Amino acid sequence: MIIYKVGDEKKAVCSVCEALRTVSYQLRDVPFDDGSGRVKDVIAGVCKTCDSVAVIPFQSVPAIKKQLQIQRKAVESRVPAHMIDLLNLASAQLGATPDFVPLLLKYYIHQLASNPEAARRLVTFMTSELATGLANKRLSLKGREIGNDIDKLKTLSQINNTTELLKGVVLTIHNDLLVNPDVQRIALLKSFVATVA
Repeated sequence: MIIYKVGDEKKAVCSVCEALRTVSYQLRDVPFDDGSGRVKDVIAGVCKTCDSVAVIPFQSVPAIKKQLQIQRKAVESRVPAHMIDLLNLASAQLGATPDFVPLLLKYYIHQLASNPEAARRLVTFMTSELATGLANKRLSLKGREIGNDIDKLKTLSQINNTTELLKGVVLTIHNDLLVNPDVQRIALLKSFVATVA
């Protein structure tokens, strides 16, 4: 493996110029292709013609992977076992398997974080008998935006504890899909299930 130092130069294809160009290795902030963030100060081959990042050397890959892992940091919690059962039942109601549960939770968390009125209603579910029980099952969610969505939802709902917040989300799902079926939401989620199944 070749290790490049700041100031080294070589020829590489620049996607902006669409031509073979001379690149100079420099420290740069490199954005992710999907626009979801950036890695700061990694060695990258910068086109000397257009000043854009043309190539990332293999030596910079671990720093990029580390930043991706930070963005995909898991949200971990322990909830009562019956809450996992409620999520599995809701998933089955949509024609999905239990594998759909993380997507269902992330969808609801994102939707609630975007709707202050609905977020404030989470508290009403916390007085339910279903909100209680021994927390003996692990619930894990991963994604680039899940941490931000949970933080926003905590602020909107004024529920500061992640476990309590997730219980409220589970009980919202239970209400919307099983107790007082929201026909429009169920239809939307069924079409979502059809696209990811």
